[in-house]
Amino acid sequence: MPLLQATREKSVATVSGYAMLLVLALSILGGLFALSLLAAGQGGAGAGMLLLCGLVFFLTVPGFYLIQPNQAAAILLFGDYKGTDRKPGLRWVLPWLSRQKISVRVHNVTSEKLKINDKRGNPVEIASNVVWRVTDTAQALFDVDDYKAFVEIQIESAVRAIGSRYPYDDFEHEEKTLRGDGAHVADELQAELQERVAIAGVSVDECRLTHLAYAPEIAQAMLRRQQAEAVIAARTRLVEGAVTMVELALDQLSAKNVVELDDERRAAMVSNLMVVLCGERDTQPVVNTGTLYQ
Repeated sequence: MPLLQATREKSVATVSGYAMLLVLALSILGGLFALSLLAAGQGGAGAGMLLLCGLVFFLTVPGFYLIQPNQAAAILLFGDYKGTDRKPGLRWVLPWLSRQKISVRVHNVTSEKLKINDKRGNPVEIASNVVWRVTDTAQALFDVDDYKAFVEIQIESAVRAIGSRYPYDDFEHEEKTLRGDGAHVADELQAELQERVAIAGVSVDECRLTHLAYAPEIAQAMLRRQQAEAVIAARTRLVEGAVTMVELALDQLSAKNVVELDDERRAAMVSNLMVVLCGERDTQPVVNTGTLYQ
């Protein structure tokens, strides 16, 4: 199957419409003068001038067209693309050349909420905002059927592709996630979308996620899971810190010869320190008025 031959934008020579307005005005004045000649009885000269001015008039009028700022017009000769005119203002081309206008302004599209499965298979809802514009008018007009609809479909496809590459969340911080690495996900979404819409002559300026949440049917269960994982992660960090503090305390007591502890008393002290450091409530001290072993 042959590959699509890409159409590239090229410039085309057009004429300022204001200069052609002068030609149009001269043709009208010439026609009026020809009518005066006819009225004066000079039929041959008057008829010839009237015919010439009328021909100029009817050939000039259809060639006018307007281009607004950030707008372009593709010029075609019987369906053959001749080039693109990007000069704003009143323009003019030969009347047998057709013009097809296209906007090169910035477009802002917010996609609908899509339900997809993340990397771990959990259903999530995701939506994005995309800022894009047409950079190659020839590709946008002639290489795809409807470039706006094409971009919208590719936005949905890119969001689904990127959303399935990452998990929604990861408390162990071992991999990038949709919730925790939004900037990275947005950059990859932009690169993915740019690759998809390049055939339409479109440039993607910005992508960002505007909505991200678990699907309603699993939202409560995943919330409880998140809370449990958060508690486990916090407890793990707390125990690691407590062990470090107990080890430091025992090392300094031994290094400064503050007290000599046998294995049993050392174990008791470790147990007491761990209770103090890891307990959820404030501990109540017990004052020992006897010896260390009573």
